[in-house]
Amino acid sequence: MKLDSSDSAILDRLAGQETDLVGRAIDWCAIGSGSRNLPGLEAQCAVFQGVLGDLPGQVEALPLADSHEVAADGELKAQRHTPALRLTVRPDAPVQVVLTGHYDTVYPAESGFTKVVTRADGALNGPGIADMKGGISVMLAALAAFEHHPARDSLGYRVLLSPDEEIGSLASAPHLAELARGGHVGLTYEPAMAGGALAAQRKGSGNFHVVVRGRAAHAGRDFDKGRNAIAAAADLATRLVAANGRREGVTLNVARIDGGGPLNMVPDRAVVRFNIRLPDREAGEWALKFVEDAVAATAAEGIEAELHGGFTRPAKPFTPAQQQLFGAVKEAGALLGQEITWASSGGVCEGNNLFAAGLPNVDTLGVRGGDIHSEAEHAWPESFVERAQLSALILAKLATGDIPAAKIKAAMGDA
Repeated sequence: MKLDSSDSAILDRLAGQETDLVGRAIDWCAIGSGSRNLPGLEAQCAVFQGVLGDLPGQVEALPLADSHEVAADGELKAQRHTPALRLTVRPDAPVQVVLTGHYDTVYPAESGFTKVVTRADGALNGPGIADMKGGISVMLAALAAFEHHPARDSLGYRVLLSPDEEIGSLASAPHLAELARGGHVGLTYEPAMAGGALAAQRKGSGNFHVVVRGRAAHAGRDFDKGRNAIAAAADLATRLVAANGRREGVTLNVARIDGGGPLNMVPDRAVVRFNIRLPDREAGEWALKFVEDAVAATAAEGIEAELHGGFTRPAKPFTPAQQQLFGAVKEAGALLGQEITWASSGGVCEGNNLFAAGLPNVDTLGVRGGDIHSEAEHAWPESFVERAQLSALILAKLATGDIPAAKIKAAMGDA
């Protein structure tokens, strides 16, 4: 693989764009778009629909079905979602690339973390600047530059921007799977790992909720008639965390218990919420059996326990196809003077979904930064152009065949 004049031309287009790429990301971060903040998500969706329209192809707003969540009272509650946005460019080209990102963040509407500021060390600190409005800025800049490459007609692409990644992609998952089945390679714009590394293998993940129902009673007059749901939920939590250390790579985190009431009332309802991370399918089967047994053990006279949820993102191993793709990205990075490394991650993202549907992918092509999902979230401004150039070069080398997309996709059969 080598850098030719056509490649250099699109890289030069990006070289002076730091102000623009950073500036628009900062503007997008001012729009609060937490996963359940529908007005903010609608505003952000409208902005991105306009930005996607600057690229060739067809932009569509894809309605998403409601997902459901267990409310604090144990009842199922519908969760509405704003549309996903899909851009389709040259769908009949011989090489097809799927690019994904999400426009939701983890920060709720009432969060006081609402704007981007520059730290003393030069890093940008703000909601979504790394995860992943900065990444979306990088993605769109790379695509705009690639459109000036003479080999562009050999490569088509589909972009999906979703509003629900931070809560598991429950509504957008079918669209991710559909796009994955029609692509050769996937590129996703989660922030890079520490030092700029790419995420290689990822664990799988599942979110679970157990509704515990007891029997309400007066805490003084009729205490013996009550069945305490909070106490039963606490017992269940203790049984669940005992899973840790029993199977390699499996972690179970009890994150929250909802429920309770007045101090003079035996509580009749509680909800135990937990997350499981797992290295492979067999570990998931073991973990699910462990959970089902723990839930069954909670049931006693006057106590009921009902399990909700499941594994929504399978593990993403570092297979031969993934190794080939990462090797090609490393080679492309070397042409730019960028040292590309990778490391395992316990986190999950849309890259898990794409891989599960048969698409080899790199899912940490966004900006360099850190402390995501906290008010210390930050990104380094110089990484915007750096990562946009890397993606533009990857697209160019896929278009010319220097990165053999069909061969890499075929290697998925070796997984």
